[in-house]
Amino acid sequence: MPELNSPLADRMRPDTLDGFFGQEKLVGEGRILRQLLQEDSLPSLILWGPPGSGKTSLAKIISAVTDADFVFFSAVLSGVKEVRQIVEVAKVKLTQDHLKTLLFVDEIHRFNKSQQDAFLPHVESGLLTLIGATTENPSFQVTAPLLSRCRVLVLEPLSPETLAQIIQQALNDREKGLGSHSLQLEEQAGKLLIEAADGDARNALNILELASKLALQRLREDSRDALISVIDIEEASQTRTLRYDKDGEEHFNLISALHKSLRDSDPDGSLYWYYRMIEGGEDPLYIARRLIRFASEDIGIADPQAMVQAVAGRDAYHMLGSPEGDLALAQVVVYLATAPKSNGVYTASKAVRALIQQTGSLPVPLHIRNAPTQLMKELGYSKGYVYAHDSPEGLVDQNHLPDDLSGKRFYFPVNRGYEAVVKDRLEKWRKILRKNKK
Repeated sequence: MPELNSPLADRMRPDTLDGFFGQEKLVGEGRILRQLLQEDSLPSLILWGPPGSGKTSLAKIISAVTDADFVFFSAVLSGVKEVRQIVEVAKVKLTQDHLKTLLFVDEIHRFNKSQQDAFLPHVESGLLTLIGATTENPSFQVTAPLLSRCRVLVLEPLSPETLAQIIQQALNDREKGLGSHSLQLEEQAGKLLIEAADGDARNALNILELASKLALQRLREDSRDALISVIDIEEASQTRTLRYDKDGEEHFNLISALHKSLRDSDPDGSLYWYYRMIEGGEDPLYIARRLIRFASEDIGIADPQAMVQAVAGRDAYHMLGSPEGDLALAQVVVYLATAPKSNGVYTASKAVRALIQQTGSLPVPLHIRNAPTQLMKELGYSKGYVYAHDSPEGLVDQNHLPDDLSGKRFYFPVNRGYEAVVKDRLEKWRKILRKNKK
């Protein structure tokens, strides 16, 4: 059992398959890994999955239920020399104690080809049963000879429901978890924690542990319960960002005035605030970057040339410097102010990013996955994909979003400038696809 002062994520590792949450396709009743363990016929395995999906926990459960000597091996800290030492010990264990060696290699993708080849003869002979854990595609990161001698088990990011189970268990467990503190988790705080974890149990428990410490600090002497709030989760999961600040409030007031004048299509106001910044000593390249951003954020597809002009203005300033280059940027300011406006790309981007934060790392549908290797083809990658160029119209009615988001729309073009042409084109394509469906 882990020490009580070890991280919560380490303390809460399950000891049995029945206590393991998630990965039902592998460990559920009648599923492959449970069946292999019950039959004591475990082959060498590659556990491929994202961080916090249970690879190390599964390996430790396997070590507890199999009749073998379990050896933990880190690809980060060890090399071929250590492999040879393990092999010698394994030979002794097998001849004297009739005990096989189960070798768990964490982050096996960090081993190069020669290091992986060191395992090969001993895996092939059965001296070692290898369990390799990796977050990287084994088709690319594990050598073909070693991969052919291992069974690849794919672990998925943990679902919100599974994360909720893991979090609640940690809150309730008085022996290994936080149960002795009588902690409660606000409903909204729990939802935020699950979103922040993004399918990663280790991340969820690390955030929970820090948030619990923040909550316990607020306890009064006569309080019986501590409540973990949304604020605790936000503080525990936040990443710090540094705000750019050159000259204080007025700096941001001026760039705001320029941006809003451009958005409102006022070339006079835009030029005024541009030169107020130049005369005040602002870095022209900072302004150039903001103009490029504006071209994307507030003009977008309504005038695709806006981005070209903004980047060209920056390049011209690079070549000329001040004061000649200032005029090149002034030309960009006037162009952007008088261009048709659309925030279609900007609002679509915001909507997509917000949804990704909400839904996490949803899997790529199999039919649009890349399948350059035989293993990936056997897993169903690229199956059912229809090549658009084979269609008379160059159009295919197939889902290009995660299955849970099928049919979702983010981009809504406006009826201004070139984006009006794009809008008409998209509507025409949708009509063709609807007609082909009938």
